[in-house]
Amino acid sequence: MSNKPTTTDLQWTDVDQRAVDTARVLAADAVQKVGNGHPGTAMSLAPAAYTLFQKVMRHDPADAEWTGRDRFVLSAGHSSLTLYIQLYLAGYGLELDDLKAFRTWGSKTPGHPEYGHTTGVETTTGPLGQGVANAVGMAMAARYERGLFDPEAAPGTSPFDHTVWVIAGDGCLQEGIAAEASSLAGHQKLGNLVLLWDDNHISIEGDTETAVSEDTLKRYEAYGWHVQRVEQLPNGDLDPAGLYAALQAAKAETGRPSFIAARSIIAWPAPNAQNTEAAHGSALGDEEIAATKRVLGFDPEQTFEVSDEVIGHTRQALDRGREARAEWDKAFAAWRTANPERAADFDRIAAGELPAGWEEKLPVFEAGTSLATRAASGKVLQALGEIVPELWGGSADLAGSNNTTIDKTSSFLPVGNPLPEADPYGRTIHFGIREHAMAAAMNGIALHGNTRIYGGTFLVFSDYMRNAVRLSALMHLPVTYVWTHDSIGLGEDGPTHQPVEHLASLRAIPGLNIVRPADANETAIAWREILRRYTKVFGEGTPHGLALTRQGVPTYEANEDAAKGGYVLFEAERPSGQSTEPQVLLIATGSEVHVAVGAREQLQAAGVPTRVVSMPSVEWFEEQDQGYKESVLPPSVKARVAVEAGIGLTWHRYVGDAGRIVSLEHFGASADAKVLFREFGFTAENVAAVARESLEAAAR
Repeated sequence: MSNKPTTTDLQWTDVDQRAVDTARVLAADAVQKVGNGHPGTAMSLAPAAYTLFQKVMRHDPADAEWTGRDRFVLSAGHSSLTLYIQLYLAGYGLELDDLKAFRTWGSKTPGHPEYGHTTGVETTTGPLGQGVANAVGMAMAARYERGLFDPEAAPGTSPFDHTVWVIAGDGCLQEGIAAEASSLAGHQKLGNLVLLWDDNHISIEGDTETAVSEDTLKRYEAYGWHVQRVEQLPNGDLDPAGLYAALQAAKAETGRPSFIAARSIIAWPAPNAQNTEAAHGSALGDEEIAATKRVLGFDPEQTFEVSDEVIGHTRQALDRGREARAEWDKAFAAWRTANPERAADFDRIAAGELPAGWEEKLPVFEAGTSLATRAASGKVLQALGEIVPELWGGSADLAGSNNTTIDKTSSFLPVGNPLPEADPYGRTIHFGIREHAMAAAMNGIALHGNTRIYGGTFLVFSDYMRNAVRLSALMHLPVTYVWTHDSIGLGEDGPTHQPVEHLASLRAIPGLNIVRPADANETAIAWREILRRYTKVFGEGTPHGLALTRQGVPTYEANEDAAKGGYVLFEAERPSGQSTEPQVLLIATGSEVHVAVGAREQLQAAGVPTRVVSMPSVEWFEEQDQGYKESVLPPSVKARVAVEAGIGLTWHRYVGDAGRIVSLEHFGASADAKVLFREFGFTAENVAAVARESLEAAAR
């Protein structure tokens, strides 16, 4: 570990210091005006954030989406003013009125940074530790992107080389997701990742001695990171020269991710509020802010004071950005000339388009056979892998069960890894047993752009991922979760591994589409529809969760209407075999569809015209126009049964007062899947009997 940087070529003027102090008083004023927020960290972190945005990062405030930019992640999202003020000073489009509107309705400056809402915000942060894992994903994506477009270039010479910078706080590093992600980053030797730890020793409950005693730097050394500590100035403030030297040393370290510890004093230099837990999440008060302004040489009677000299100085970031962009454009143009085929791929991928003929590669499965939908998904991925190079992903150590290995000969692993399939630009990611970090890293990969990411585990372990999944929905990210072993059908592993409430719970997340295919052909159509949807607006869309079976299920003829989320799989028939209006509807998903089909056969044999509706995705179905939905579920047919081996919350709106639900309102058990389906009522006989109950109720 390096204790202190020894050299620096930082140019730091009185105007730079005035700009840092301006950021401090703006943070205090913004929180005081609205009456709530987190001023302390934004005040103490001002030198670090300013040094990054004004002295270190490659970015262009005039083009926040520039491919060649460095990425910045504020994992300590509660200190959103740390980011907003730098975006304002650098010229990203925020102005003083936006800071005055902090945390108010309709403002560009919400309480925590929101991706897609404020220009320059790379990811939504707030839940602590998520940003650390997002940044790990961005760094992984940057390496894979380089492998797609410029793998032969020497380190540091490619237009696709850039750095991911992240600021994290004590809370971020206490969350388990940060430990998962940091372990993964060290293993992957992500030399393009730099994490600055705001080591301020304060959390909501006071001094972090209440909860933490490990040596964090040694922990990161053990993860395989390059570790530095920046000492404070004698007055307790952060040292810009020390920070600059450490950041430059971290950027030069390309073989390992870098961790920089910077001991700060929260709310510095507020005379009474500094180094207190109150400064973390409360306004300082008029008197304390006035006192702080006196310390810093500001007029205590003024609020939101920014001198023309300061804003003129900081907006020079626009000139530096323009120069950096011009230099990058030259390198990019030279690369295009030297690599015309890769340049064509880049243009296609950046536009969100898929290769010509990709749909023709999708397998069609023979009706009448039996195949687990997880196995069908694996075959689809391998077929797509041959033609869609930007598609990559893996599993949380369950690839053999999830069928998520897109290429067995190519693993995303760093130079020096001893495995024979190791390739720094490999297709298959081994996330390890780190479900939460996997999900958040996938968000970071999607946010980075220019690749398409998927990741797998068992459906029951989606609980470990839930916060990151929620954020993927909040950000409208095109990520695909491959969740297998989707019901009691997984069998003998028992109730700890059998998802019961998970489908309903995940469907409750706004903006997340759950797709539970009935068979192999629905699985192929589901993958096709997911990829089609991601072509509409690349980098923005809707996350999807595929819920796939462990056990084999019957394969039916492919029906394109599966992409509409719900469709008529088998129509009601008269005894003569002619189609007719149904007397009862059986609605099912996944492995229960074949149970509904068996029940239909029994009901039809008894003279009850029965329609089977397969509904792989409630969300897709709800997108359809009312006419289509009513053609599938005619309002006139009151006798209805929904069948799904999980909590029945999803289905009440579809079955109505006379309808019935065959569901699982309790945990499973350890036994063979066929035994469990029989014992818990997922049989053709029981579904047919429940359908008769619904018919009787509808006739009353």
